[in-house]
Amino acid sequence: MENIISTISGYVWSEIFIYLCLGTGLYFSIRTGFLQIRYLKDMIRLLFAKNQSDHGISSFQAFALAISGRVGTGNIVGVATAIYMGGPGAIFWMWVIAFLGSASAFIESSLAQVYKQKEGDIFRGGPAYYIEKGLGVKWYAFLFAIITILSTGFLLPGVQSNAINGTITNAFSYSNEIIHFAGTDWTVSYVGLVVVALLAVIIIGGVKRLGQVSEFVVPFMAGAYILMAIIIIALNFTQLPTVFSMIFSSAFSLDATFGGIVGTAIAWGVKRGIYSNEAGQGTGPHAAAAAHVNHPAQQGLVQAFSVYVDTLFVCTATALMILFTNQFNVVGEFNAKGEAVSFLAHYVPDMGVEGFTQAAVAHHFPAIGNQFVAIALFFFAFTTIMAYYYFAETNIAYIFKGKKNNFVIWILRVVFLFSVYYGTIKTAKQAWDLGDIGVGLMAWVNIIAILLLSKVGMKVWKDYVAQRKQGIEDPTFDPKKLGIKNADFWGENK
Repeated sequence: MENIISTISGYVWSEIFIYLCLGTGLYFSIRTGFLQIRYLKDMIRLLFAKNQSDHGISSFQAFALAISGRVGTGNIVGVATAIYMGGPGAIFWMWVIAFLGSASAFIESSLAQVYKQKEGDIFRGGPAYYIEKGLGVKWYAFLFAIITILSTGFLLPGVQSNAINGTITNAFSYSNEIIHFAGTDWTVSYVGLVVVALLAVIIIGGVKRLGQVSEFVVPFMAGAYILMAIIIIALNFTQLPTVFSMIFSSAFSLDATFGGIVGTAIAWGVKRGIYSNEAGQGTGPHAAAAAHVNHPAQQGLVQAFSVYVDTLFVCTATALMILFTNQFNVVGEFNAKGEAVSFLAHYVPDMGVEGFTQAAVAHHFPAIGNQFVAIALFFFAFTTIMAYYYFAETNIAYIFKGKKNNFVIWILRVVFLFSVYYGTIKTAKQAWDLGDIGVGLMAWVNIIAILLLSKVGMKVWKDYVAQRKQGIEDPTFDPKKLGIKNADFWGENK
């Protein structure tokens, strides 16, 4: 079964898809005049704007909810995997996809705002909504919704819970228990049971509770983790030139040590970069649509900034902590062509990839390193799981819009909590391969959609820029003036 899952993952993450992701980010970067640089000041200003309403969450809460989905296992285990499989150069390609992907994140999140709708006392939106309303292709919208429910409701949660279980196992010498019952062996994860119990309390509270929890937890967890990284960077400041030189030389195979693996570095850098920051994947727009703003581009800019926070800050922090140890080699595994295919760590012989970052931090702080990373990853992964539930529920709401869907929502909750628990008792490889399939399928469908809707996205962007150039600090949005149809919410609330 693992071989079948791995093969499917390989087909989804083909070379064509890797370059489609890079090309889409480059396309939108050029079309918007590299907004990720020119409008950085606006991103930060809008992030803290107080714009919460009775029917939506604030820009910061939407940012926190999106970050809770983006900042997760990918920032700790994913970075380690990128280095393990693609060498230090994979980090450079993670930076590239983050920089270019921030433009993609702007477009998809702005589109989510344009085509959002009010359901009861909350806002709903996302790719399924803008595909139906913007492209007018209902079957394609349903395809995305079904893939997203399957991915975020079943395939992806297990990656996060598996990593939680793995790091706690490494840090506290804990292990799952085998119980003999009715002549059968059952694996029991007490970590999984605790995580499921905590999640059940939160997800039953709805999107506003998710936003409130994320608003509190995300700054705390990201801040503590980055603070630890800053301390380690300060202690190893003199190594920075060497480490960055290694990253760049490995990225382009300029160093003979990493010769012949530039394609692998690109593939794993992009793959783990998208898994981490989710730019173009279609998850961020769900959180973006829930925010109350006066112009869609405002939330688009906030979401573009969240990609920076995820990859340029958190992922880089993880990479530097690992590379400072200088305790990896490239003599472990080679393919038939003689090319290095993995970078084996001397210091994690028994911990697996999930212990890669733990070992790096423990290298600098032996007394608390393993435990600190385990606790940090718990918060990272837990909030990501919360966000996954919100994404799945939003797409169920799309499919059953206007109809009674409480029964279906409860089925989702049961299946979702089961998948979270199941992740703690299955192998890490199986969990990651299933997660990669989910991420890849969502991104395939969504990237094609935002490319087809690029005309609408650019209208929104140009309208925002024009108003800002006129000195308007808080632009407003009128879809009729721009010739944008089916933006029902904005038409009704003018």
